[in-house]
Amino acid sequence: MPKLNLSADEVLTTTRAVRKRLDFDRPVELSVIRECLELALQSPTGSMSQSWQFMLVDDPAQKAALAALYKRGWDGYVDQPYSILNLHQGTDMADAAGRAADSAAYLAEHMARAPWLVIPLVAGRYEGADAAMIAGVYGSILPAVWSFMLAARERALGTCWTTIHVVYEKESAEILGIPYAEYTQVAMIPVAYTKGTDFRAAPRRNVDQFIHRNRW
Repeated sequence: MPKLNLSADEVLTTTRAVRKRLDFDRPVELSVIRECLELALQSPTGSMSQSWQFMLVDDPAQKAALAALYKRGWDGYVDQPYSILNLHQGTDMADAAGRAADSAAYLAEHMARAPWLVIPLVAGRYEGADAAMIAGVYGSILPAVWSFMLAARERALGTCWTTIHVVYEKESAEILGIPYAEYTQVAMIPVAYTKGTDFRAAPRRNVDQFIHRNRW
């Protein structure tokens, strides 16, 4: 698979949440997904547990069913105070948030068209778990998924981390035959080749706003 030959810094600063620029009409080879996952499995994992699993969905009927769950969740999300538009209303990020919300709404309408939907899972269920347990669980899967997304970017693939379908996790598990009592779904990631590869760094606030040295 030809690569973009991006530097490490370029991959880190241009791996975007891609929605409107996903090419839904171009097939993505399973071999490329596997290659990205092979790299992802080199990521750190708590206690070397490797408790991750990855559900790869390309069946049209299953994608349509998952997309319907996502759309239902999206419709319930947009008016919440923590939604992307409401969270940034009246701030210096309002314009960027508006553009992101528009693209997110587009994805909610077209999720089923993605060549692949990738659902990362971790072994076990964690309802009621304490903060240390939750930190360890997600700290063992998030590096792997981010590595997958970075590897995808280098191979001209676009990805987008989404979690709204998890509101209906039991229904999703039934669609895919996932043993709900044994595995927790943490995201659903559409994967497609991108329309063009010229992605730029995203608008972000100054780093000094987020740094605390020695004491808060």
